[in-house]
Amino acid sequence: MRSVVITGTSTGIGFGTAKVLLDRGFRVFGSVRKAVDAERLKQQFGSNFTPLIFDVTDEAAVHAAAGDVRAALGGETLAGLVNNAGIAVSGPLLELTADEFRKQMDVNVLGPVISTQAFAPLLGADGSLKGAPGRIVMIGSVAGQNGNPLLSPYSTSKHAIEGLSESLRREFMLFGIDVIIIGPGVVKTPIWDKAEEIDIARYNNSPFLPALERLRAFMLRLSKDGLPPEQIGELVHHVLTAPRPKVRYAVSPEPVQLLLAKILPKRLLDGIIAKRLGLLPAKGG
Repeated sequence: MRSVVITGTSTGIGFGTAKVLLDRGFRVFGSVRKAVDAERLKQQFGSNFTPLIFDVTDEAAVHAAAGDVRAALGGETLAGLVNNAGIAVSGPLLELTADEFRKQMDVNVLGPVISTQAFAPLLGADGSLKGAPGRIVMIGSVAGQNGNPLLSPYSTSKHAIEGLSESLRREFMLFGIDVIIIGPGVVKTPIWDKAEEIDIARYNNSPFLPALERLRAFMLRLSKDGLPPEQIGELVHHVLTAPRPKVRYAVSPEPVQLLLAKILPKRLLDGIIAKRLGLLPAKGG
């Protein structure tokens, strides 16, 4: 039985991916941060799911979990690592604290770095293990190739994942470990439900207030109109099992908009986005 580690399986893409891979006969080790989620997922998913309780930014806890997975594998390699856990920090850059930006980078960038360092030996960097080398799937975003205003921390973190993945793919050729990026567009995931938690009152005197209110409404629509997480799970399954997967996959419920973002001149796209959010300067009268 092939085994895979998925970070952030309590909800969203991680949950949907775990469900799909379990249905396809994989054994899944899924990370959660709370014991209550670990128990819930064990009951929902059954005996082929093993919860790992850690925060991806806690290096000691992640490496301890990797030790548990090594013991469970009994000398075999891991088939895959899906670096999925993430958060989205929103707000205008001029009014965010350095700590808020740092938290975004810690979870979305340093988290995958820590997880990769911990689990790469099990994927085949440790030559003493038996079995074919595994693959690393990085869950990126369309925001990794296009910057979103008022979500600059999130966009920055996903751009970083693109560069990290490119570098690791070439480094890990030494071990036969492939690194593939999946950059989804809008997905029905609770990460966007947190738009309700944006403290609009904090920005009452901010010139960005109208744009933030539009952004919050847009983010709340995302949580209802996006792709089902299981569709990303199906793509992860393809990436883990295809003989020669592509290095990057993009999937979106609005492929036309994805195409336009690639082909439109940047200045034109800037104007469209700014008009939509109300970020154009006021005209003098």
